[in-house]
Amino acid sequence: MAISKKAVMAIKSYQNQAEVLVKNYLLADPFIPYTSVLGGLFACKMVYDLTRLISTFHSKSYAGLTKIQRIEWNNRGISTIHAIFIASVSLYFVFWSDLYSDPRLAGFVTLRSSPLSTFALGVSVGYFLADLGMIFWLYPSLGGMEYVVHHTLSAIAVAYAMLSGEGQLYTYMVLISEVTTPEINIRWYLDTAGMKRSSAYLINGVVIFFAWLVARVLLFIYMFYHVYLHFDQVNQMHAFGFILVFVVPAALAIMNLIWFGKIVKGLKKTLAKRQ
Repeated sequence: MAISKKAVMAIKSYQNQAEVLVKNYLLADPFIPYTSVLGGLFACKMVYDLTRLISTFHSKSYAGLTKIQRIEWNNRGISTIHAIFIASVSLYFVFWSDLYSDPRLAGFVTLRSSPLSTFALGVSVGYFLADLGMIFWLYPSLGGMEYVVHHTLSAIAVAYAMLSGEGQLYTYMVLISEVTTPEINIRWYLDTAGMKRSSAYLINGVVIFFAWLVARVLLFIYMFYHVYLHFDQVNQMHAFGFILVFVVPAALAIMNLIWFGKIVKGLKKTLAKRQ
């Protein structure tokens, strides 16, 4: 059935109104931090429900899980999607975008930001808040104190970079480490599904080792070296931001090294059983 001219004009009118709403309010610079955080929270809820729905109909293992295991299963779906999103955005801004790499742009690299970089950080803040809420709600079923410390430090640092526009480059460098999260979640899924002795579990363990080494050990060394080379610019940040640049990455680096030691031990144990 053909659409009348009046209907077409009405649709265009609503479309224009929606574009104005998004441009002047939802994505206006003063509102970006708040709309992006709310968007992140909403996305977490949506992914949780979709993970539960898809797993119910397409995963045989899901039906045999306990209530807590099902919640963790769905929760790991959220962390996986967030990790893919923020790791991709972080890699883009750190290695491909001109925002932090072009010397012709005005201002110190530590003080540069854009609506897109701020929006992406806001989505990440929404995720960390949602995940912290679930951890506290079911504590310690979804993670012990190390997860609380990790998420709290991450949320504070990301929120500060989002709201102030300071140190976003270093925030994105640290967030690249989220590239290891999908592999960690796959490991848990395989273990929960009774596939701990499968080849997929072994391959995933090797991938975790190399991904962790690059993204959570070597990349942190590169970040600290970058801070050293640009210390004069880091020194221009506000005192709180200056402290965050050193304290949060240092604390996360220590935790990463501790976890890396456990990963190495686990991989050695798995390989020994295969011989």
